[in-house]
Amino acid sequence: MSNNQVPTAGLRRNALGAASIVFFVIAAAAPLTAIVGAAPLAFSIGNGAGAPAAYLLAGLAYLIFASGFTAMSRYIGSAGAFYVFVSRGLGKSWGSATGAMTLLTYITIQIAVYSFFGIVAAGIGESAGLVLPWWVWTAICMIAVDIFATRSIELSGKVLGICMIGEVTVLMILNIAILAQGGGPEGINLASFNSQTVFSTGLGVSLLFAVASFIGFEATVIFSEEAKNPRRTIPTATYVAVLVITAFYAFSAWCMVVAYGSSSIREIATGDLSDLFTNTAADRVGEWLKLVMTALLVTSLFACVLSFQNTISRYLFALGRDGLLPKALGQTDTAYQAPRLACRSYTAFALVSICVAGIVGLDPYAILYSWLAASSALGVLIVQVLVCLSIIRFFRTNPHETTVWQNLLAPMIATISLGGFLILALTNLPLLTGDETWRVWLIPGAFVLVGLLGWGRSLQVKATDPAAYNQLAWSHLQD
Repeated sequence: MSNNQVPTAGLRRNALGAASIVFFVIAAAAPLTAIVGAAPLAFSIGNGAGAPAAYLLAGLAYLIFASGFTAMSRYIGSAGAFYVFVSRGLGKSWGSATGAMTLLTYITIQIAVYSFFGIVAAGIGESAGLVLPWWVWTAICMIAVDIFATRSIELSGKVLGICMIGEVTVLMILNIAILAQGGGPEGINLASFNSQTVFSTGLGVSLLFAVASFIGFEATVIFSEEAKNPRRTIPTATYVAVLVITAFYAFSAWCMVVAYGSSSIREIATGDLSDLFTNTAADRVGEWLKLVMTALLVTSLFACVLSFQNTISRYLFALGRDGLLPKALGQTDTAYQAPRLACRSYTAFALVSICVAGIVGLDPYAILYSWLAASSALGVLIVQVLVCLSIIRFFRTNPHETTVWQNLLAPMIATISLGGFLILALTNLPLLTGDETWRVWLIPGAFVLVGLLGWGRSLQVKATDPAAYNQLAWSHLQD
């Protein structure tokens, strides 16, 4: 099979428009969860009132990254996304290593969010008189996610769209209420964007929380095989997703600073990390908004894990189709053209993992959520730097119809920016995980090990089946 030969079993073509893909990306970013859960931490241990600007800086870095990323996406399209990009730019062994590390990244972030879902659901259930362990709620969520993810991709898109609209709506009600009431004790001002405030102690930590909010935006390319007119849809969806995430997060964080004042937000957030936004909603609008926000937090988490479930199953599908994983994973069902076996196999793995974690008593927040969220932030930066280098290498021999900005300058700047974020993540691992011991270095060690396993698997395929090796990194677009 040549690089552009259509496989015998494929995903559903022409199923997703730009809007549906944007829903997948923003749902993975989980607006309500990211703001309610991460922004207070950025206020508290990051650069305080300057946290809104950290979202803008991270968004700018990803807009620059998107210039080269979307330019290459016009010639390389596959459910394997980063794996295929790096394979075409740096070589198939590098691509296989990237595929393995990317898969680990998505798995860690999804398990982290699953754990957080269990914590939230258990709290709500207990208040309603239904006491169940957190991992039982998580298991129920996993089963529901699997049901949606093994149906048509359009169904997931609609569910994610509804959840996303609800999340954005409640936060915008709160944001508008804060501004309509004249802000807080210091009024409405732009102190959050003053250079002294932005570039203060803790900016690096705030940047890491902001970067984590963008995990999954590359899913635009993952759905390219199922997109309508992918050469136009994928770049459009990518830019829209990055711009919306950047603007909405920065605006919502700024409104919270305005509510309490730039001189007080750090202290207030530190004293009310988990309930800062919900309590503010009750004070500014009413208890009803707090209740709605709490309920939508559950749907936000559900939408997030559903989005990542579709992403993970498509990565497994792509790697299975190419023979790096069992070939059976690279098949789709006849009813929905969804990678059912890939999805069910991962659900079984995740279900067993979370139940074992619950039974042995692992702390769902301090261990699972904190450690795995930090792992995913580190992992996504590693693979994104590799993608930047791949873009430069890909266009070096044939620039196609691209500009110097797209094929060289933008990916070079993105390499430097994301490389800087990666260094920040490594130097702040103890803070991100809450663990000051040597054990935090198991996280980068795990990515190195998994990357080496992916590299070794490609060499094994090359030695045992050269024809299959030549078929690696299949793309449905001409390059």
